[in-house]
Amino acid sequence: MGVGKPLWLKRRIPVGHAIQNYALVKTTLESLGLNTVCEEAKCPNSSECWGGGTATFMVMGDECTRGCRFCNVKTRRNPKALDPFEPFKLVQAVKVFGLKYVVITSVDRDDLPDQGAGHFARCIAEIKKQLPGMLVEVLTPDFRGEKRLVQEVAAALPHVYAHNLETTRELQQGVRDPRAGYEQSLSVLKAVKEFDSRIYTKSSLMLGLGEREADVLQAMDDLRGVGCDVLTLGQYLQPSKLHLPVKEFVSPERFEWYRQRALERGFLYVASGPFVRSSYKAGELFLEGVIRAGKQVGAEQRA
Repeated sequence: MGVGKPLWLKRRIPVGHAIQNYALVKTTLESLGLNTVCEEAKCPNSSECWGGGTATFMVMGDECTRGCRFCNVKTRRNPKALDPFEPFKLVQAVKVFGLKYVVITSVDRDDLPDQGAGHFARCIAEIKKQLPGMLVEVLTPDFRGEKRLVQEVAAALPHVYAHNLETTRELQQGVRDPRAGYEQSLSVLKAVKEFDSRIYTKSSLMLGLGEREADVLQAMDDLRGVGCDVLTLGQYLQPSKLHLPVKEFVSPERFEWYRQRALERGFLYVASGPFVRSSYKAGELFLEGVIRAGKQVGAEQRA
């Protein structure tokens, strides 16, 4: 049985100009037939982000071949075929929103021969081709730990490559689909750095699932061990009664304590708080500043 929500877990409803932006994002996505993780995963930040004119695009459909017990995305063994025009539609949406930093994630597509790695790469390539100077972050599946598929996406040179560990080693089995795994996820982040150490890597942990403090700190150490640059920590919220119940609502003060412990371990940036999610506006703004500053001092630009 879950626990009651504390007062700090409340969000403001967008008003004024934010409402207009929210409507623009929604109608644009619907007209192009694009999906967002904001809607599919019932993200608590949707109103804030859409009101600010941003969204995290979810490619390859809205049906996932996996069934993680924390996730609200629909599950289906054989989802619909990929939309070959999706990379071009993404570009149109990015232009309408006037973005400088775009985040692309996806469902798992274990049904495809390459699990969607090629589609991810095409999306990145088309955005960079039509919108030079655009910063691209991807949040990918684990591709069942197949290094060649991870590096196929990395070869398209996203500026940030994210893959989520989701929870501690001890809780993996009860939280994630059996095809996922702690070591497998770490191997994804390691493969990216092995391919090109200049690509920033990022991961995320959900808190409130019954994890132990020592195990959270160990997960931080393991992520740093594979060169992970950025970490986000957020509160798990139960999407429905069919999903895992919340074991604990972690206080903002505790989230700040974890943030400090992560920074001590050498992460470049840490976002930690009840409403933080893997695609988080503050983190994107920080990374944008770091990436653009790096270019200004002579770092190699990527076409």
